[in-house]
Amino acid sequence: MVFGTSRNPANAEPISGVTFLPLDVRSDASVAACVNAVVARAGRIDVLVNNAGETLRGAIEEATVEEAQALFDTNFFGVVRMTRVVLPHMRRQHGGRIVNISSIAGVIATPFIGFYAATKWALEGYSEALRHEVWPFGIRVTLVEPGWIRTDIGTHGRGVAEQIPAYEAWRRRGLSVEGESVARGSDPAVVAARVLRVIESPKPRLRYRVGASSGTARLRHILPQSWFERAVRRYFGLTARAEERRGRS
Repeated sequence: MVFGTSRNPANAEPISGVTFLPLDVRSDASVAACVNAVVARAGRIDVLVNNAGETLRGAIEEATVEEAQALFDTNFFGVVRMTRVVLPHMRRQHGGRIVNISSIAGVIATPFIGFYAATKWALEGYSEALRHEVWPFGIRVTLVEPGWIRTDIGTHGRGVAEQIPAYEAWRRRGLSVEGESVARGSDPAVVAARVLRVIESPKPRLRYRVGASSGTARLRHILPQSWFERAVRRYFGLTARAEERRGRS
């Protein structure tokens, strides 16, 4: 049996063979109720795919602590909540698969969605440690790191409430590049296909990259750091002349 989740399952697009259940990963009670419902219906949990996520657009200085905490509550602690409730079932079964959807932003920090990147970097470290800890129980943990994927996470994501004028030109330029890259990105189906291959693999690796530009992550291990940083700034339009920078500050 396959279960999908949504904060509002009544509004979810029906998918053949998928049963939708209500779930808010920000709520301990909602997580427990969802997992209990799955176990009651299926008798066991073999695979957990953690893919709930949202973004926060704006410069890091512009974001409040409360805005950053809200983002972490979904993107990172949502995974923590789901995993804590599912792991006892998998340990009793002596096996299971946990697939955490990270991002290329968890490998290459992206300007003006910096706190989104921070949640994914946290997820990377958490997943790597967890993989070691649950290995003796036959549970395998894997990260899937999509590159640019055509989803609405950017358009539906929140922007910071208070903007600092000094960042305006750079923020507009950086987020415009991000939006264009998403629009040119890979179909979300490639991520679903990768997740399925991970689930079916007898020996899944820790990390899999998929989608447009995901391979660029290798460059940070090949290029000198200063070259790599310049390439990132150039891609997001952050390479103006010094006098232009002073004029906009």
